[in-house]
Amino acid sequence: MHNQEAFLAGNTGAVVVAAGVGSRMGTQIPKQFQVLGGRPVLRWSVDVLLQCEEIAAIAVVVSATDRALAQAVLPSNSRILLVDGGMARTESVRNGLSALVGRGLKKVLIHDAARPGLSPSVVRELIAALDEADAAAPALPVTDALKDNRDGVRSVSRDGLVRVQTPQAFRFDIISKAIAGATNAAVDDLALVESAGARIVLTPGRAELMKITHPEDMAIAEKLIAGPAMRVGTGFDVHGFTAGDGVIICGVKIPHAKKLEGHSDADVGWHALTDAILGAAALGDIGDHFPPSDPKWKGANSVVFLQHAAKLAAERGFHVVNADITLMCEKPKIAPHRDAMRTATAEALALPLDAVSIKATTTEKLGFLGREEGIAAQAVVLLAR
Repeated sequence: MHNQEAFLAGNTGAVVVAAGVGSRMGTQIPKQFQVLGGRPVLRWSVDVLLQCEEIAAIAVVVSATDRALAQAVLPSNSRILLVDGGMARTESVRNGLSALVGRGLKKVLIHDAARPGLSPSVVRELIAALDEADAAAPALPVTDALKDNRDGVRSVSRDGLVRVQTPQAFRFDIISKAIAGATNAAVDDLALVESAGARIVLTPGRAELMKITHPEDMAIAEKLIAGPAMRVGTGFDVHGFTAGDGVIICGVKIPHAKKLEGHSDADVGWHALTDAILGAAALGDIGDHFPPSDPKWKGANSVVFLQHAAKLAAERGFHVVNADITLMCEKPKIAPHRDAMRTATAEALALPLDAVSIKATTTEKLGFLGREEGIAAQAVVLLAR
């Protein structure tokens, strides 16, 4: 048993095994590269590991023939190491661990890419478990009746039996030593350390950590982890007037006796729409991504904000279906410019024109809008997988 040393954040590595061919899926594309909920299966696990600051490096092990495909689907991140796999899973794990040697890692998680339902809570529970153990894995109790069908049918007690999932977590030195001496394929990575007397603990498993093996598993996994197929977001923005010669709304310059005040081009319509997209994708708001305190965005064209929000949503597997913007002001008159605004917005988001609605209203001379002190905008957007 190891001395109980205090492990610092960032000294844990991860090996994601994605070198299999998935023959039981019956498809030409290996299951780890098939799309699940708008993202390749492999990306689900890698994206979660990148969210965890405790993970210092991620060795993604793929078949040499799939290396270009993996490079195409993985994000550009210095923590990701692309490693060639072996003929068997044990060899692939060995290659992944070897790629992490020399980085001062104390712990490592070994995960199957075919289990895309990984979450940060699972990762952190496993890392914490290694403070008191040599190895850990998430597990679920066996709830179905068990039968032995090898020589007639007879019941088997399920008392004490569990279904072990991945990631499986290890102290780095223990699993490295165990896998270096492994000659045959093991049932799982835990089997490599069990016979050495390693202390193993089980953490709570998750139904969404199911393994994708057969074609029908993709539909089940999508229901468990991909969430709603559609999302609605709303956005609101307001800008006051200042001295100028025109306003920019929804990408269109409109002559006016004043302009809208703002750090960027103050496009109130596109700012509201940007917030609606970010809101639907649960990605914060425009100020989080483009803070007005950053001089880089001074005078920026708001199409940059709008397209960035759409790109972030796309990375989460969502695309914009339609957008509806309501502009609130006394002046300038919006109607003469509405078609141009719709066209500019549709082009910015690569949408058909009939997917973009722009309306205008007044406040019947009431409030700051009625006093012609500024313009407000409200946007609603629908995202779909």
